Amino acid sequence: MTRKGRVERTTKETSVVVEIDLDGTGRVDVGTGVGFYDHMLDQLGRHGLFDLTVKTEGDLHIDSHHTIEDTSLALGAAFKQALGDKRGIVRFANASVPLDESLAQVTVDLSGRPYLVHTEPEGMAPMIGSYDTTMTRHILESFVAQAQVALHVHVPYGRNAHHIVECQFKALARALRYASEIDPRQTGIPSTKGAL
Repeated sequence: MTRKGRVERTTKETSVVVEIDLDGTGRVDVGTGVGFYDHMLDQLGRHGLFDLTVKTEGDLHIDSHHTIEDTSLALGAAFKQALGDKRGIVRFANASVPLDESLAQVTVDLSGRPYLVHTEPEGMAPMIGSYDTTMTRHILESFVAQAQVALHVHVPYGRNAHHIVECQFKALARALRYASEIDPRQTGIPSTKGAL
């Protein structure tokens, strides 16, 4: 069974290509023009053991919003495509990941129903390089909308903005990896409805 997704998204603002293999080894090749976001996508691929290719050209002369948003939408759509009918997956998973003084707790249900709960410490630095830290929630919203998953991300504490955001992506990677893995005891679709 091949669990790969490929999505191309082109608008007047961006051109995005995302390819993902859920059963990869963590090979990552990303380029969006937003350095810190590339770093986060790298964390997602490497810690999720997803082979991930992301190539985005966007209107960075305005700001990074459209580039980040459209990439996240394409990533969510590619992830959903790669899951197929979800036969045999674990479905639910959680992961807690520390990064020095920060801790992220992520729980996911590959439910077919998009829902996001997201909390992080108040008073974070507004920027990490050219990355607007308010975009983290919007990345997750965009991903969830297209992947159609229920996602809870909670950062109960942390000081350094880089650490606060990075531990979220690492925990997200692990939770998505565990939830999308094939359960050898699960022969069908893990839902009493018979569909996800």
